[in-house]
Amino acid sequence: MSDSSMRGGVGPERPGPSGAGTDTADPVDASRGRGRLGEFVFAGLSLALGLFAVVGASSIRVPDSANAVGPTAFPYLVGGILIVSSLGVLVEVLRGRLGAQEEGEDIDATVGTDWLTLAKIVIAIIAHIALIPIIGWAFAAAVLFAIAAWALGAARWWVAALVGLALGLAIQLGFGLGLGLSLPAGPLLGPILGI
Repeated sequence: MSDSSMRGGVGPERPGPSGAGTDTADPVDASRGRGRLGEFVFAGLSLALGLFAVVGASSIRVPDSANAVGPTAFPYLVGGILIVSSLGVLVEVLRGRLGAQEEGEDIDATVGTDWLTLAKIVIAIIAHIALIPIIGWAFAAAVLFAIAAWALGAARWWVAALVGLALGLAIQLGFGLGLGLSLPAGPLLGPILGI
């Protein structure tokens, strides 16, 4: 039984103590440098987001009528959790303890990021944000779902648009009727909903 079959048959055999064996680099070892950088970036962005939340929470005006748990409690809590978690990740990465590589059957560590698909999804989110005040929440959600489905290669993107519209309408009505909050209805839904 070979050494690789004892390890589950995954990956190339590692060279022996003398260095003899294959001279191809192990993709797991090659990607550790990228993983370390990625974990530093993740921890840095989490720390920045936590600091942003805490600084933003300190600028929230608290009315005199607010009870013990005012509008700043949740942002302080989330910001604090982000700061503590990101500092924990930074300490662990500096100690050399990286997160385990994902081992799904459809994951290929040697394939790079599909930047075009990622750019399409970022454009979909930006379009969603820009369209909410113009066409309303529900229709903007439909546009977001349609563009994201198209970017990810769905053959029937229009089905995703219908699902997005249905979900957008459900959220619109849930927030409006259930919570008393209003999302922008837009020129089509505004007259129907009486907004």
